[in-house]
Amino acid sequence: MSGGHGAGHTGDAEQPVPMQRVAAYAIVLATGRLLLTQLSERTPAPGRWVLPGGGIDHGEAPLDAVVREVYEETGHRLRDVRLLDVGSHRFTGRAPSGRLEDFHGIQVVYSGQVERVLEPRVLDVGGSTSDARWVDLADLPTLDLGDRARFWIGRLLGLPPT
Repeated sequence: MSGGHGAGHTGDAEQPVPMQRVAAYAIVLATGRLLLTQLSERTPAPGRWVLPGGGIDHGEAPLDAVVREVYEETGHRLRDVRLLDVGSHRFTGRAPSGRLEDFHGIQVVYSGQVERVLEPRVLDVGGSTSDARWVDLADLPTLDLGDRARFWIGRLLGLPPT
């Protein structure tokens, strides 16, 4: 048997690496507008608009994470933060590094108010957020919304899918 790979060889098919990410996001409304952030070139979907928020650091409480993320991405301090929902999604795809992953994302979604409505500004420059702004609810259909943002906005604000 020349040229064989031995008993039990299953071929050269790449197997996805299991990856799980837990993140916290905020739905923040003020004067008929929704606070959104735009993904930077450092992400797989540059230019897409999403809810402010992001990954929960090891040992960090989800509530602390959403308050931190909203501040880093928009310059706004949250108050009256309340848990709205928890969801998940799973898919197999390529990470920005090129690695094939069986990805399981868990989203902890909060509502919150801002201490003061300001012109949003990204404080974590060079990260995953390139821009932040208040968007009129009527203008949401004109934006390139991320899939999960569209899902949560539709589900929690009762808006039709865009």
